[in-house]
Amino acid sequence: MADRSVTIASANGLHARPASLFVQEVTKSGLSVEMTKGEKTINAASILGLISLGLQHGDEVALRTDGDNADSVLDDLAAFLTIDHDAS
Repeated sequence: MADRSVTIASANGLHARPASLFVQEVTKSGLSVEMTKGEKTINAASILGLISLGLQHGDEVALRTDGDNADSVLDDLAAFLTIDHDAS
């Protein structure tokens, strides 16, 4: 099992557009990825689950997955979250 801790970089958090892009990346990976904020864990391929976390700029989340290329997948997903998708 691989995991990463990541701080959300987008200035306006993970609202609909960046959340949708993130879900697309998770789905493309072909792995089942979990995201945890505080005590709540969701399937990271679920847009509704992701939005329900209410992720804001500076929030820390944990990503977890298992399978082939798990470390590489989490590196890519963590990199996605460390980009400010609201920057012009």
